[in-house]
Amino acid sequence: MQNKKPVLRSCVVSRETLEKKDLFRIVRDKDGNVSVDLKGKANGRGAYLKKDKDIIDKAQKTKALERHLDCKIPDEIYDELRNLL
Repeated sequence: MQNKKPVLRSCVVSRETLEKKDLFRIVRDKDGNVSVDLKGKANGRGAYLKKDKDIIDKAQKTKALERHLDCKIPDEIYDELRNLL
């Protein structure tokens, strides 16, 4: 039996390549709704953020998620991410 390779993704703020389990996935669907995808399988455009309070704060300050997802990110999304830490 072969060992599975870890699934790697890049954080849009820090540009670090980390395992998928160490990142949050934020998704914009076709209708423009933004949500936190806890299972990592939701349809839509996704962006990954490292599970770190400083990275979440920096993403909100620099609007990195807004640029990556091409839409306005409500403050509730950032609050939800902080609560999930």
